[in-house]
Amino acid sequence: MRCVVYQSPVGPLRLVSDGAGLSGLYFEDHKAGGKTTKVPPVGDDQDAHTHAGQLALMAYFAGQAPDTAITYSLHGTAFQRKVWQALQAIPWGGTTTYAAIATAVGCEGGSRAVGGAVGRNPVSILIPCHRVIGSSGRLTGFAGGLNRKQHLLAIEGQRALL
Repeated sequence: MRCVVYQSPVGPLRLVSDGAGLSGLYFEDHKAGGKTTKVPPVGDDQDAHTHAGQLALMAYFAGQAPDTAITYSLHGTAFQRKVWQALQAIPWGGTTTYAAIATAVGCEGGSRAVGGAVGRNPVSILIPCHRVIGSSGRLTGFAGGLNRKQHLLAIEGQRALL
């Protein structure tokens, strides 16, 4: 396992590779499912996957949709992986709701289940869970906190209410 830190405008981000792909991108105080996530210790032995993640983050924080091809190695249930794939389809500068994702993944009325899967997204920002908002248009939970979510959306030209 490789873990490097990228110093971003929203604080240090840990990029994790399991050798098969980028398997994690975590905030220092990352909370998945409402619980603080234990992230691997930082090393400095970067691989191609963490390097690709860093390039994508540089583009992102420069206000550009990342075009770097990233291989992901995502570990979760079949349902979670389906939701994470749906997150990747949300366009730069766009938002969607938990209900819309539930419909898209064939789980009509499953907003809470989708919310649980979104909350366990292991690759924040690059798999854009910050683009999911409540049906009312308000910001809802985010592993990095609502202020960071609002900041990320602002980078993409979106204004959302806390």
